[in-house]
Amino acid sequence: PSSSTATFSTTVSPALPSPTATALKLEAARPHVEQRPEHVQVRGPQRALVAACVGNLVEWYDFAIFGALATIIANTYFPSEDTTASRLATFAVFATAFLFRPVGAVLFGRRGDRLGRRRVLAFVIILMSLATTGIAVLPGHASVGLVAPVLLILLRAAQGISVGGEASGASAFVVEYAPAGQRGWYGAWLWATVALGLGVGVGVAAVLARLLPPSVLDAWGWRLAFLAALPLGLTGLYLRLRLDETPPFRNVQQIGALAA
Repeated sequence: PSSSTATFSTTVSPALPSPTATALKLEAARPHVEQRPEHVQVRGPQRALVAACVGNLVEWYDFAIFGALATIIANTYFPSEDTTASRLATFAVFATAFLFRPVGAVLFGRRGDRLGRRRVLAFVIILMSLATTGIAVLPGHASVGLVAPVLLILLRAAQGISVGGEASGASAFVVEYAPAGQRGWYGAWLWATVALGLGVGVGVAAVLARLLPPSVLDAWGWRLAFLAALPLGLTGLYLRLRLDETPPFRNVQQIGALAA
């Protein structure tokens, strides 16, 4: 009886692992976290919100000044004795950007899931700044003929693609960075800067019209509003490059579950 009791106790009572062995196993199972480059710093949610909103404002400023200066653009790129036809052609080009916005949203939304929000937001603000600056230096119809309105349409399409990517990417970026319970609040700030950017664009056009003589405004003064997109875009780009990817995206990176 004593030997059978000893055998039974040995069978049902295996030796417990030591605390050291358990700690080593947990350490081995912990996912590896890559070291971030030194030039990339992890900022708080508020820094992320400011960077996203400033870039968003710049995007919509660039988008708005075309409409605010449409009558002057009509005379530069669609000269005609029929002013109504000239302005309708200009507003048709203005509408081109709206047609390409869904393209930008789908294209850059997918890229954001694969490459990261930060990269996409940096790219779209570069695209918008270059397209807007391109309009600023684009020769008129009197200089290059039909090439001018064709290039204007292409640049406006690039603006639409950029704004589409901005809308989808910035929304995801801000919401993913937002603290728990404040996602709606953070998202609201992002869309408030849409109206602010549109207002700034219209305001800049109004100031130029107030300060410059009509002949100067029609000749070259209107281009100043578009040239301002370059320093504004560089500012927004700098702020965005100082941020890291969103915490959810970094978590997905660590487990290797990015979208194919």
